[in-house]
Amino acid sequence: MDRLRFGPAGIPLALTKNRSAVEGVRKVAELGLDAMELEFVYGVRMPPDTASKVKATAEEVDVALTAHGPYYINLNSREKAKVEASVKRILDTARVAYAAGSSSITFHAATYMKDQPGKVYEKVKDCLKSIVRTLREEGVEVWVRPETTGKGSQFGSLQELVQLSKDVEMVLPCVDFAHIHARTGGKYNSREEFAEILSYLEDELGRECLDDIHIHVSGINYTEKGEQNHVNLEESDLKYLDLVEVWKEFNVKGIVVSESPNLEGDAILLKKLYYKR
Repeated sequence: MDRLRFGPAGIPLALTKNRSAVEGVRKVAELGLDAMELEFVYGVRMPPDTASKVKATAEEVDVALTAHGPYYINLNSREKAKVEASVKRILDTARVAYAAGSSSITFHAATYMKDQPGKVYEKVKDCLKSIVRTLREEGVEVWVRPETTGKGSQFGSLQELVQLSKDVEMVLPCVDFAHIHARTGGKYNSREEFAEILSYLEDELGRECLDDIHIHVSGINYTEKGEQNHVNLEESDLKYLDLVEVWKEFNVKGIVVSESPNLEGDAILLKKLYYKR
């Protein structure tokens, strides 16, 4: 990636008419942002002709795209049919995202279902190997990025996702700093801890990981069990000023996606902070 880009998780709220993905990309550029995440959280619905238009528009206005798969994914479901459906949802997300010009997809991979984490890891790994193999056979070239999750009941600690990235080609983590903060009961909220995360990624996965990173960030409410809900950065305890400074220190490149309720508001805030002179 050429630089660190910023954008909203979905169509900007400021777009009140013609709320399509194509117009959303245009609005992102008008707002001075340069990235957007296509949200397929309630289903992968984008016709091929629309995907082509999204890709052409994004290239025209220089907006980089990522995509978020459906919420209804659990690669550790007790039911084989649900696992198969989850695999299909990830594949469909990747296919449409690639057609729309996205370089990366993310999703919540699984819940533990009271199983041992190691057992769940093996199931998720096997599924991802199958997914990557299928995408490669189809010529679909996107990074498959399970997201760090916000609750201890969910598969998706940073350590699990780093190991997956070592074990499966074309897999890297989507690093959600708010989720890591919530999952650990309020830890990972200082310059030292933010730097620890990026150092760990670089040490384990190489500089390439930081040169094309997929980041999620928002304010977040949490309890001892983890994430409750997302809030705007200025209403949260997340030390986002320090986080931005650490991104600068490590010279990370890639895409930062704002998942705050105000979407583009926090994306604009972060971009201004990052690029202020």
